[in-house]
Amino acid sequence: MTILDITGAGIAFRGLRALSDVDITVERGEVVGIIGPNGAGKTTLFNVICGALRPDTGRVVFDGRDVTGHSPDRIARAGMVRTFQLMRPFASMTVVENVALAAQHRRMPRRQLHRWAEEVVDRVGLGPWAHRLATELPTAGLKRLELARALGMRPTVLLLDEVLAGLVPSEREPVLKLLAQLRERDGVTLLFIEHIMAAVMRLSDRVLVLDQGRVLATGSPEEVTSDPRVIDAYLGEEATHADA
Repeated sequence: MTILDITGAGIAFRGLRALSDVDITVERGEVVGIIGPNGAGKTTLFNVICGALRPDTGRVVFDGRDVTGHSPDRIARAGMVRTFQLMRPFASMTVVENVALAAQHRRMPRRQLHRWAEEVVDRVGLGPWAHRLATELPTAGLKRLELARALGMRPTVLLLDEVLAGLVPSEREPVLKLLAQLRERDGVTLLFIEHIMAAVMRLSDRVLVLDQGRVLATGSPEEVTSDPRVIDAYLGEEATHADA
């Protein structure tokens, strides 16, 4: 069953086309990796999907409802949540407080909300840091906190913008296991932008390749990584990032 349908999405900035006629259909429970060279339009696409940018053309349909141009908070409350590559937690708050604040739209009693935030913090492996200030976390911890804030909203669709960036291989592994669990145990649909091809190959049911704001290719990880167009436009450049 389709949960996300993007048709003809296009947007320009000062005459420069950032996205052109992008079509994507995502099935419920699917994991879709999004790859492409820098400047291909990947983050712009996420911004269009999540309401940070209104497309000049096309529409975004989430779970049967047209959400094109809806505000990011309205889309997030409906169940489609994104993370950001640059983590900006509330510095004066603890880890748990950051997650509770993100989850407050769920309108729980305060004590119940706090328990829920603690459960999410434990799940992402930040239990020992739960009551410390977010600013005390190392980079790997900040990445997990960004994921925890998104999970606190209990998404049905989760969009991840380079959630593994800046992590060494040993730090990536727990995140990869958690993402697989989110799909397998919780049924969360995942779209993720990533440059680490080993992670893309491992997690993705399907891979979408963007180049110069257009869909260059889409298919299974094996199909996409053997496509000469993808190798020419992207994989040759990114081969050095393929370590797990």
